[in-house]
Amino acid sequence: MAKKRIAVLYGGKADEHSISCISTAAVLNALDADRFEAIPIGITKRGQWITDGEDPRGFVMDGRNLPTVRAVEGSRPVVLDIGAGSDGFFARDPDGSLVSLGHIDAVFPVLHGPFGEDGTVQGLLEMMGVSYVGCGVFASAACMDKHFTKVLLQAAGIPVAPGVMFDTRDFDAAHAFKPDAAAMVDRVRRAHLPYPVFVKPSRGGSSFGVHKVESEGDGSALAAAVLEASHHDWKVLVEQGIDAREIECAVFAPRAAAGDEEPKASLPGEIVLDHADGDTDAFYDFDSKYVDAHASHAEVPAHLPEETLQRVRDVAVRAFKAVDGAGLSRVDTFVNAAGEVMVNEINTMPGFTPISMYPKAWEAMGVPYGELLTELIEGVL
Repeated sequence: MAKKRIAVLYGGKADEHSISCISTAAVLNALDADRFEAIPIGITKRGQWITDGEDPRGFVMDGRNLPTVRAVEGSRPVVLDIGAGSDGFFARDPDGSLVSLGHIDAVFPVLHGPFGEDGTVQGLLEMMGVSYVGCGVFASAACMDKHFTKVLLQAAGIPVAPGVMFDTRDFDAAHAFKPDAAAMVDRVRRAHLPYPVFVKPSRGGSSFGVHKVESEGDGSALAAAVLEASHHDWKVLVEQGIDAREIECAVFAPRAAAGDEEPKASLPGEIVLDHADGDTDAFYDFDSKYVDAHASHAEVPAHLPEETLQRVRDVAVRAFKAVDGAGLSRVDTFVNAAGEVMVNEINTMPGFTPISMYPKAWEAMGVPYGELLTELIEGVL
């Protein structure tokens, strides 16, 4: 049987560039070489597509040395011929000539964040008529924007964390939003959001730009947090801090777009922070996720009653279907002491690093990492 040729996209212009690189290293090293021939295509932080760059299979997270896609000696720009579809992937040689990268059977866009997970790349591949792993244009765009995720889920009757959205283009950037602090505090008060609150970019990921504001009425702290979040997105969410555990559920539906397979939910898992310093108020930030290997660990299934775990799974599938999900997503929820479940966010291309919850959850269900990749890819072929 001839191998299927899979273009693996990685890197990208988003803050999560390096996380995509680490995810891709794990994907390429686990991909079934008897079934698939991987064609790695890197995207630099400036948005240039290249091939024959540094081998992404060797990318590692070494402390704070984050891998990036760079044009190096021997790398070639990638050029797309939209009308040629699966035969429209080319590399440009130094003499300017175009060389075909061959027929591409499917694309695995291992891209996190804007310009990759937000429907942009998905729309490009739809225009080319090329099959790809993951959610379509609408679900990708809607779930990238946490504000619109809330709107969709609330319309479907699924509880979400209360919050308000600020359009920071209206604020006084020249004075670091300080003149707007009182109005921000008043808006949060009128929304009846108890403190602490979390301030985050609406269209961001991997905890970039996320800050916790502890004290009610602390306008300077709120303005500073909104300012920092605005560096990642002009839409900024201020959400009520929920007194609950963060429980994540992996959803898998490679053929859901065709309507012939019901989405499946894994056993829910929990990222447990290892408070070596006794800081019980810490939250799961970027360092906890990716830099400090001793800061946290995953527990699958989460230590919750069986009926609560099933409730999380049911809500995850409902949320996935409400946003027209396909292929895969990780649905992050809050579960309070009473066992009530609300959705925090939906990640349409969750992390595939060795410590990421999505593959770990399916491994706990008896689906090894490599087999999971095979099923995701074969589901779109």
